[in-house]
Amino acid sequence: MYRRSCRRLADELGVEPGAALSDALSTVLHSRPEPPASGRSRAAGPAVGHQAAYPARPPVRSPAQLPADVPDFAGREAELGALDRLLDTAEENATAMAVTVVSGTAGVGKTALAVHWAHRARGRFPDGQLHVNLRGYDPDLPMTPGDALTRFLTDLGIPGDAIPLDVDERTSRYRTEMAERRMLVVLDNALSEEQVRPLLPGSPSCAVLVTSRDSLAGLVALHGARRIGLSALARTEALDLLRTLIGDRVTTEPGPAALLAEQCVGLPLALRIAAELAVARPALPLADLAAELADEQRRLDHLDAGGDPRAALRSVFSWSYRRLPTEVARAFRLISLHPGPEIDAHAAAALIGDPPREPDGPPEHEPDGWRAARPDGPAPSVRALTVLARAHLLQPVGPGRYSTHDLLRAYGYRLTRTRDSDDERQAALSRLFDHYLGTAAAAMDALYPAEGHHRPAVKPVVDASPIAGDPVAARAWLDAERPALAAVCAIAADRGGGRHAVQLAAVLFRYLDGGHHTQALEIHHHALRAAERAGDAKGQAHALTNLGCVYWRMAEAAAATEHLSRALELHMSTDDRAGQARALSNLGNVHWRQGHFHEAVRCHQQALTLYRETADRVGQARTLTNLGNVRLRLGRHGQAADDQRQALVLHELTGDRIGRARTLCHLGNACLELGRCDEAARCQQQALAVFRELGHPGGEAYALSGLGDVRLRQGAFEAAIEHHRQALDLFRENGEHYGEASALNGLAEALYAGGRYDEALAHYATAVTVAAGTGEHDQLTRARAGVDRTRHTLETGAGAAEPTAPGRRPCPLSEPAG
Repeated sequence: MYRRSCRRLADELGVEPGAALSDALSTVLHSRPEPPASGRSRAAGPAVGHQAAYPARPPVRSPAQLPADVPDFAGREAELGALDRLLDTAEENATAMAVTVVSGTAGVGKTALAVHWAHRARGRFPDGQLHVNLRGYDPDLPMTPGDALTRFLTDLGIPGDAIPLDVDERTSRYRTEMAERRMLVVLDNALSEEQVRPLLPGSPSCAVLVTSRDSLAGLVALHGARRIGLSALARTEALDLLRTLIGDRVTTEPGPAALLAEQCVGLPLALRIAAELAVARPALPLADLAAELADEQRRLDHLDAGGDPRAALRSVFSWSYRRLPTEVARAFRLISLHPGPEIDAHAAAALIGDPPREPDGPPEHEPDGWRAARPDGPAPSVRALTVLARAHLLQPVGPGRYSTHDLLRAYGYRLTRTRDSDDERQAALSRLFDHYLGTAAAAMDALYPAEGHHRPAVKPVVDASPIAGDPVAARAWLDAERPALAAVCAIAADRGGGRHAVQLAAVLFRYLDGGHHTQALEIHHHALRAAERAGDAKGQAHALTNLGCVYWRMAEAAAATEHLSRALELHMSTDDRAGQARALSNLGNVHWRQGHFHEAVRCHQQALTLYRETADRVGQARTLTNLGNVRLRLGRHGQAADDQRQALVLHELTGDRIGRARTLCHLGNACLELGRCDEAARCQQQALAVFRELGHPGGEAYALSGLGDVRLRQGAFEAAIEHHRQALDLFRENGEHYGEASALNGLAEALYAGGRYDEALAHYATAVTVAAGTGEHDQLTRARAGVDRTRHTLETGAGAAEPTAPGRRPCPLSEPAG
């Protein structure tokens, strides 16, 4: 590895690396993060000698993702003991990772056992616990390994920009992050070995617990997994569980209680649902409940032959369902149409068809739920959710948020296919799509008000909204609903909601551009597919533009150019001048990153003309900012400053504070090149204040880097070093590799100017690696020049502190247009 890297570095530099640079390269390649102290995550490594491929980050809180333990857990002592012994054996054999598969039929309590044991054992995993429901038997959307890896990497503190697009690369990054950690990984409801394998950490310090209806023989054969087969509860255990849940009635009515346990065939899920019905009807003898269930079983036996224990579950589901009030039963059926892993009260209200209100609390005594709306009571959807949660047909997972067992969801979906008409189901989905589209638009209006005219015109949400114009609530909603938004976009593209898919993706563009790139690719591809099916050329063009921007963010220049070029052709064919301007401006960004500055200028000038023709001030301001940045790279410092000042005037007119702060950064860079250090410092300080006020760490990093450049020019070397170190930490935390390369170069220049040549060389060498990986031409040239100069100084002993470095360029700060 070291020899190959030396050869690559020699090719990039044009000469053989000297001794000092070879030592720095060896440090970069062979450094490993220190193992974490007990109970803590790994801290970020020092700036010198960090891993170039996986930059150091500030420490992150240890994940603690286990769901709440199952209340009144009963039985399973033998299985719990077996899990303890398997973990003991794995810890004694320090070279093998403990992988255990808990398998069994649906509803047998695999998840309950796994979660209960994980809570008991979590003290043995001081670095945290990861948990994911793989939804292996979900009727629509089992979780892909790639999505699960993205979730895990995010939870481990990896920013969206740093998560690889390729699933194999994601797996490698995940295993690198898990190395040396003592963590428990719970993979619930797995479908197959292929879904599980990429999620195995590979480190003997970790343990993995998998639950599945399948035996997953491949994990046993190839990965040494141990299997625990889970069968139904024994008669005594089933009665103990019923006694815990129901109380003394089990003791006073032993015969009916035993019959009830038999009818539930010892399946914990069925027993809990049956117990809830018994508790809800305290005056009804258990014998009567058992008789009702027997009657329901006879009816379902004609449909479920073969002694399948899941038939008992369907019997209990049906028994429970028949006790629901009419409107609650309808709600249960329609909620099964929701494609996401969780649903909140507002989305449920959209499916059901009424707005949610805060509940005043249920009455103390009202048998069989709330059968009718009361004028002073909660809205029907909130009532329905409360009743369904009480009946264990929904599981509360947070304030106003619910999930459901995949069997229950499948049962509800089966019911709605037979009891609700096609028109009713499609109307419910349309309401759901309208809800997500309207709420997403409201969230984006709260977060990015100046860009409203760049987003599709969307009918506002007239019912209760979780946003209410609050930017904090808007971002919280988007973060919580991001998986559901991706799922809704997918199902809309396939089930008659193509317009919703196209518009939802366009509305979410700026939010997704903030670092959620893997989900952005997924959502924009759904939009492109929907637009292609509908023959919507404008929708295709905008989806292609959005995809091009994502690929540009991910440093995939070829893919970005291909998508943006196709988008431009479609925009021209539909005479969409605003779309042409956006595609051209983003093509200009791609050319700029590749060092094709004259081509970038041409694209930006064409885009600027179109934005002026369409009187789009936001587009003009953004394009002027990017155009000025390219001109700065060409050495046209006066023109660059004029471009930025024109953009500032437009930002004042549109009220775009984030845009204004970005432009101030660029103006500061131009003033620095013109020798106006005081003005440059004021620009960067003003930008820094705005970015910090608005909670924008990416912009904060660029402003800090710009201030570091100013302090270097002023001869304040220690202040320059500190600003660039802060910027470097933020860039690494955000996964912004372009900025990281620039901050590394800036830090190296400040260290060189302060006479700290060995440290400067190490940072220049790292900047070469980072910039080469992104294809960023200017920063690579800047780093190579710094390596040559610093190596010469070290080899000859001749060198003096200098406030600038040959080939220095200010840190870039740009964004996709529109």
